[in-house]
Amino acid sequence: MRRERLSVVASERVGPYTLLRVTRGGLDPGIPGQFFMLEAPGRLLPRPMSVCLAPPGELAFLIDPIGPGTRALCGLEGGDRLAILGPLGNGFQLDVERPLLVGGGIGIAPLPYLSEALGRPPAVLGFRSDWHAEAAGLVPDAEVCVEPRLVTELVDPDAAILACGPEPMLEAVRALAPTAQLAWEAPMACGYGACYGCAVELDGALKRLCVEGPVLCS
Repeated sequence: MRRERLSVVASERVGPYTLLRVTRGGLDPGIPGQFFMLEAPGRLLPRPMSVCLAPPGELAFLIDPIGPGTRALCGLEGGDRLAILGPLGNGFQLDVERPLLVGGGIGIAPLPYLSEALGRPPAVLGFRSDWHAEAAGLVPDAEVCVEPRLVTELVDPDAAILACGPEPMLEAVRALAPTAQLAWEAPMACGYGACYGCAVELDGALKRLCVEGPVLCS
């Protein structure tokens, strides 16, 4: 884990999302599913983002501009600088047979990087609209469904499932495949366990997703 100030290479639109590309500097991209804290200039708190792509010399983050912090990140342009801390948390276990990637909405963010690490296995992705589904182009060999069809209709419960998405989707995946690896989402303020802002209750126990997750295995 280290903190650096890095330069923005480009900010690209992908449907409603923004793919923010930054120079890598001396940062290790980490394991797929780990995250970085990105601090936009002028914002009080950094925002947690998983690596979407890690081409040579760069890190790329897929961001949904839903609040002041994420909108500030999406408004950055080439040459702007921002502070990045990471990698943080626990990522996906990659020593699996017959992997199947499952994502919903902005939860697909870590899946392009994960897909490359696993040799481009099959993926099933769900979105609320065709506009949002434009992001599926970032994930190779992906089957896509759009609401009202549910992504769980496409899931093979016998595969080794690695999933990221909204909580209702993850709960539905876990019901189908109790041994699935699930990347949970929660607001984070620090990213390293000091503030307890990302604590969630799972199976009756509190988990700090920034240190015990965000990827949890049943």
